[in-house]
Amino acid sequence: MVAKPNIVEVAALIGDASRVTMLSEMLGGKALPASELARIARITPQTASSHLAKLVEGGLLSMETSGRHRYYRLAGPEVAYALEALNAIATQKPSQSLKEYDRLKVLRYARTCYDHIAGEVGVRLTDQLLALGMIDRSGRDFVVSERGYERFRKFGIDVDNVKKERRHFARQCLDWSERRHHIAGSLGAAMTNRLFELEWIVRIPGGRAIRVTEAGLNGLANEFCLKL
Repeated sequence: MVAKPNIVEVAALIGDASRVTMLSEMLGGKALPASELARIARITPQTASSHLAKLVEGGLLSMETSGRHRYYRLAGPEVAYALEALNAIATQKPSQSLKEYDRLKVLRYARTCYDHIAGEVGVRLTDQLLALGMIDRSGRDFVVSERGYERFRKFGIDVDNVKKERRHFARQCLDWSERRHHIAGSLGAAMTNRLFELEWIVRIPGGRAIRVTEAGLNGLANEFCLKL
């Protein structure tokens, strides 16, 4: 008998407000302690521990210990893709406060989605890679063209080495705020890491929002004809 994915079980795990809040906080790719996740979800540490144990058991989270503390992170990029896609099809609630509006505005502009860049900047960068002929769409993925191999190499990314990673190479990830795809997978992660190395983007403390620096604005315009 062929095994079928248990969508009902996964949906039940995600279909809880506290769990969704904690999972969304981990979309930045960082490992977070149970105490911080409890605070973010506004629940007791005991309740958070119960939720987190179920998410680990269900394969959505992984857990590691350091001393007396337990740290949790998304089990893999596939979990991030699924959460981002669900956010894209979910009904958008109006902001409850000016602070929440400002927070969402920053997230919509540029953020990390697990280990790659998302938001307006992520989607527009992906659009430019397509427009420059560096990548093409192929089913649910992107593929790198011959021109792309050379341009990525000059930018500091060895595509052949990136392909050797045991994960999706260049996945199309549906962006929840733009409702279009940005580039994910090992190539998306390599691009994002390179942008951080060049200090074209920096993390905004306290979350997964990122800021494009002055050097980044100039660099993206010169390298990829992307004017932000």
